[in-house]
Amino acid sequence: MERETRVELKKKLFVLLNNQALKRGKFVLSSGKESSYYLDARVITLSPQGAYLAASIILDMIKGRDLDAAGGPTLGADPILGAMAALSYINNQPIKTFIVRKQAKEHGAGRQVEGPLLKKGDRVILVDDVATTGKAIIEAKQVLDKIGVISREAIVIVDREEGAADNLAKAGLKLESIFKIADFGL
Repeated sequence: MERETRVELKKKLFVLLNNQALKRGKFVLSSGKESSYYLDARVITLSPQGAYLAASIILDMIKGRDLDAAGGPTLGADPILGAMAALSYINNQPIKTFIVRKQAKEHGAGRQVEGPLLKKGDRVILVDDVATTGKAIIEAKQVLDKIGVISREAIVIVDREEGAADNLAKAGLKLESIFKIADFGL
């Protein structure tokens, strides 16, 4: 099977997002803010084609960067990271992935960062499905900062363009996105 270009992959992902994940109407976001649309990216990232497309595009975006791992806040990042781990292995360019919980587990190992152990000085990129204010990504970075893991970049599938880029910049993170909400005519 011939490898598709990032442009071809993005076109397919756009169609999926636009047709299946984007809902118009009246919605209350996790921030409490009302919105005239809701983008439920998990509908896509938990589907076989969507997981493949999102992971392929992000792996292509980070190719050649000096990274020890990729991770992000649960729940938006979970399916993307699982697909990235599998695809990176299949493509003989394995990258470790991890998930940051909102709070440490109270049982078992009591970890807040799940996955292969990260060590002080590791360089990571943060991934999430959608960014509105960037709060979940910033909180994940703060957890990593406490254990000495270096995060300076974040990638999301869709930037809702409601302050995430500025908020992340203030927290020391550069935000990249596959799409901006304006790409969807919103």
